Amino acid sequence: MHLLLINGPNLNLLGQRERDIYGSATLDSIERDLQIKAKDENVSLECFQSNSEGAIVDCIHNAINKIDGILINAGAYTHTSIAIRDALLSVHIPYVELHLSNTYAREEFRHNSFISDKAIGLVCGFGETSYELAMRGLLNVLRKVKK
Repeated sequence: MHLLLINGPNLNLLGQRERDIYGSATLDSIERDLQIKAKDENVSLECFQSNSEGAIVDCIHNAINKIDGILINAGAYTHTSIAIRDALLSVHIPYVELHLSNTYAREEFRHNSFISDKAIGLVCGFGETSYELAMRGLLNVLRKVKK
């Protein structure tokens, strides 16, 4: 089984930016830990990060016929990008939306997500653990479908 983790804008600055909200873990450390957990689950995990909406859309398109499930922390694009939503819907790959912070406990504009209504799940507010929880949930669903 092959999974794709997509991280959106500013997540490359984790560990440096707004530690009170996002914690001190870097994106590299989160991805490294998740790679280990994926290996323990006998799945491959490809990681991608971009600050560019178009690059994220291209990455989603390139997942067709290669990826079984997507984990996506679209960052601020969660609240603004119809293009990323359309890309996710176009490829017909199950996905889980995730966030480090509880977006519903933050500014009002962060309460709206263009991608959550079509996601198989949403995990937010557990810091770096959100990534592991999202992957476990996605694998649960994918494995039930394959039975």
